[in-house]
Amino acid sequence: MPTKGKIHSFETFGAADGPGVRFIVFLSGCGFRCAYCHNPDTWARPAQVEMSPDEVLSKALRYKTYWRGGGGITLSGGEPLLQPEFAAELFEAAHKAGVTTCIDTAAGPFRRDDEPVLRALAASDTVLLDIKAFGPELHRRLTGADNSAVLDCARYLAETGKPVWIRHVLVPGLTDDPHDLENMRKFIDTLPNIKRVDVLPYHELGIAKWKELGIPYRLEGVPPPTQDEVERAKRILCAK
Repeated sequence: MPTKGKIHSFETFGAADGPGVRFIVFLSGCGFRCAYCHNPDTWARPAQVEMSPDEVLSKALRYKTYWRGGGGITLSGGEPLLQPEFAAELFEAAHKAGVTTCIDTAAGPFRRDDEPVLRALAASDTVLLDIKAFGPELHRRLTGADNSAVLDCARYLAETGKPVWIRHVLVPGLTDDPHDLENMRKFIDTLPNIKRVDVLPYHELGIAKWKELGIPYRLEGVPPPTQDEVERAKRILCAK
């Protein structure tokens, strides 16, 4: 049986999920339950559609003429490392077609002895690694799980020389603690493969999805960060 990916949806002109303009494939399934998730509809494993790597690549290539700035295909979710065989096969086929690849992961499924996961990471030209919080208790409160796999994935990617973009969502009163940000920065400074660090302001655009799904939204009433708060976090995380 050919590998099939459980696909939630597509975005044909993504400009914020890797280098250049990209075709983004959102996969179904995620083990984290982030309090601010704007895609809670991707948590469950049932797919909107199941497609083979070749079918997804064929769909993506229709938009290749629009890929500027080193654009290509990004796998997001959900958590794409929950479908590592599909991710690896899609990316390996993309490389044969001259297409760059990028995976957006929170790295919860990462294990050093999981060969399919390692293969998927190896086939990604760039890894967008989401670090939700540095402190394990804060991470557990935010996502329902600790971050030992996340940090070990970051170390592994450094050991293998894989280009990585670190991404951190800034939530007032939750992920903006200066002490946690400073510890995260010290950790990032040990990783020689980090190409950029992005501070992503929390937004409320996903609340309607939570309500539609009947899931209580834990951050009700929490405002997006101010520009000053974002700049303060950037000074800690992004300073050269």
